[in-house]
Amino acid sequence: MPSDASSTPTASPAARSTASPATPTAPAGYRALLRHREFAGLYASLTLTVAASTLSGFALGTLVDRRVHSPFLTAVSMYGATFATVLGALTLMSVADGSRPRRTLVLLQCIALAGAAAQAVPGLPLAARFGLLLVAGFFQSLGTGTRMGLLAEVLPQSSYALARSLMNITAGGMSVLGYAAGALLLDRLGPYRVFALAAALTGLGLAVVAATVRERSIRPTRRPGLRTTLSANAELLARPGRRALLLNLWVPNGLVVGCEALFIPYAPDHAGTLLAAASAGLLLGDLAVGRLLTADGRRRAAFGLRLLLAAPYLVFAFHPPLPLAAVAVCAAGAGFAATLPLQEQLLALTPDPVRGQVQGVESAGRMTWQGLGAALAGATAQWAGPAVAINALAAVSVLVTVASRPFVRREGAAARTGAAPAAGITAGGRAPTPPDAGSRSVCGPDRRRRRRPGSGSPPPTP
Repeated sequence: MPSDASSTPTASPAARSTASPATPTAPAGYRALLRHREFAGLYASLTLTVAASTLSGFALGTLVDRRVHSPFLTAVSMYGATFATVLGALTLMSVADGSRPRRTLVLLQCIALAGAAAQAVPGLPLAARFGLLLVAGFFQSLGTGTRMGLLAEVLPQSSYALARSLMNITAGGMSVLGYAAGALLLDRLGPYRVFALAAALTGLGLAVVAATVRERSIRPTRRPGLRTTLSANAELLARPGRRALLLNLWVPNGLVVGCEALFIPYAPDHAGTLLAAASAGLLLGDLAVGRLLTADGRRRAAFGLRLLLAAPYLVFAFHPPLPLAAVAVCAAGAGFAATLPLQEQLLALTPDPVRGQVQGVESAGRMTWQGLGAALAGATAQWAGPAVAINALAAVSVLVTVASRPFVRREGAAARTGAAPAAGITAGGRAPTPPDAGSRSVCGPDRRRRRRPGSGSPPPTP
């Protein structure tokens, strides 16, 4: 869905670099981030989207489990939208870096609202509901790329990890509330009214985006489309180290989500408790890693966190009582914070013109592997039972983490020594721009004006 070319001239990355001589200062904490109007809008819309998807996914998973009693279809129904995200990453993800990101994001939110409202129709066949999941997943991947591209643009790079940490913490918190509330609401309202509530939250997120996010006047001219998407994706995957980095962001994460997808068939009466424990662990892990650790500390902790992500699930081989299982799941949830240092490393390898697309590809791959993990878990559980499937997926996740560690360390060393930017992804033959080019502090108001046609100077910076 390409955006139309803007009639307003845009400043080049080089011009932005020369127009921003002052080094941006990182915010002191989460409050400083939330004082930035555009970030607050992106953050609030993401919060509402997570709440809506949590309620909708839990309602659909419960509805499918009641109708067909199949662990495979239940797992797919909860995470099936992730299968289609890879299609967005492979075809139209370059729209995330288009010249009209606000319009693109609003349109994608409208599509999400239509899909959420359609799930609330009583009597809709399961085949139609799965079809809606695939359509929603395709456009969700484009929305994530657009949102993350804006995030990297409205904040200085030094604030990126803190911002992602806050978003992840909130996503974990909303998942806890969503799963806890979903269990209560399903008993009181039934699945169709829960679907309607999810649609209302999606509509509220649309209103927040429309009211807070502005069009960018500093983006380089870059025609989105299939060829642009394929070219940037090919360069992204050209280096073995980058492939290993993406592998670590995708596969261990997806396999552990497959373990979570089996909570309903594993413990139907306590699935909400286990899902809430996993989300609580994610919240605590992101809070500690994003807020308390420095960049070097996050880098050193990355491998241990990736092991923590899967190892606690091995206790399910002994069919632990509910309290022990909840503790293990909560500890494993903290391991999801390993994505923060890996995402920082990927961002350092990415030039400005393709940041949205690269982050969209990373997110789409992670979501797709979550869907694959859920499907693999469901198929294994259908044959060997939920407990065996959980242990098998956790063991494979640990093996992938250990086997790929040397490649990830090598790529990280190249990024720290300055060798990575020269080998980074280019955009249309242009050299990558400095990481902080065009960045600005989030602690003050945004006074950037649009450039008038014919003006020879770049837009002013605060």
